[in-house]
Amino acid sequence: MERNTTGRGTTTRHAQKRPARRRWIAAGSAVAGAAVCLSLASVGHAAPDTPHAAAHRDRPSPAPHPDTNWTSRDAAAYWTPDRMAAAAPADPERGPSDRAAAAPGTKAAPAAKSAATARHFDGIPSVGVLFSVDGDARAHHCTASVVHSPHGNLILTAGHCNPGTRAAFVPQYRSGTDKQPYGVWAIEDSFAYPGRGTTGAGADLDFAFATVAPGEDGQTVEEVTGGNTLSPTPGYTNDVTVVGYPKVHNDPEDRAVRCATRTSRLSGTRELRMECGGFYGGTSGSPWLTDFDEESGTGHVIGVIGGLNGGGPKGPDNDRISYSPYFGEKVLDLYARASQE
Repeated sequence: MERNTTGRGTTTRHAQKRPARRRWIAAGSAVAGAAVCLSLASVGHAAPDTPHAAAHRDRPSPAPHPDTNWTSRDAAAYWTPDRMAAAAPADPERGPSDRAAAAPGTKAAPAAKSAATARHFDGIPSVGVLFSVDGDARAHHCTASVVHSPHGNLILTAGHCNPGTRAAFVPQYRSGTDKQPYGVWAIEDSFAYPGRGTTGAGADLDFAFATVAPGEDGQTVEEVTGGNTLSPTPGYTNDVTVVGYPKVHNDPEDRAVRCATRTSRLSGTRELRMECGGFYGGTSGSPWLTDFDEESGTGHVIGVIGGLNGGGPKGPDNDRISYSPYFGEKVLDLYARASQE
């Protein structure tokens, strides 16, 4: 389903306005040492995971002219409160960009009726929503989170959450307000594996990073919101806090939700599974945080809602079960590539 984004990095590069390069960049594969220390400096390019370019349906279209600047000032001016409010919600029938039918041979266990249910809250600065105007990517179509990086400009989301034209990230999004508490940030570049998908082996690659432009005063998004630390998934059983933004069609409150729950292994896959109600369409890309600190509103991100079927099973209780790719070498390599920008 298209549920449906510590220390500070250098900020000198962000004082310049750069052309918006709206593309999905093929990630490098092996990067020595990335699994050991995520705060290392950027590494060189490596070969993509497959020799094929990403399918056309995975590319945002149309893209702005390469000489057109898309800045955070532009994003704030375009995504006014009225435009955010008027953005079309998802179709009630859920189109093909939402969760696909379960893959052959994979059967999700039914959600227990006694499972936890996410609660609404005011959100945290490091988690927000993605807005864009291409195709189905209208209103807040996915969730994303800020991750600590050398340049302080990186967000993490699900691989199927392709940002489109005039894409923006809104941390701690507040519906109906005249001014967003942490601003509106223009998305520049996006990084994902060409082989990502929501079925088969591609589901294990359903994660993506994006860089965001500096704010009007030159600050990076991480300087303003703080950032979560990207960490390899330590195992299948973890206590996590999951934060996301359901679409208003599914959840009329149009507010952030959170849930503290325990993960397990999704049978027949290498993915994680968790049970908690309330994670409807719009929550793809929601971070799964361990060691969550209430004071800073950050933790270690070991997964995101995504993977098989776009993040969970079909059916009347699909908001109660969510999946995540297992974070291993591939996500660390992608992070290292994105961190160069």
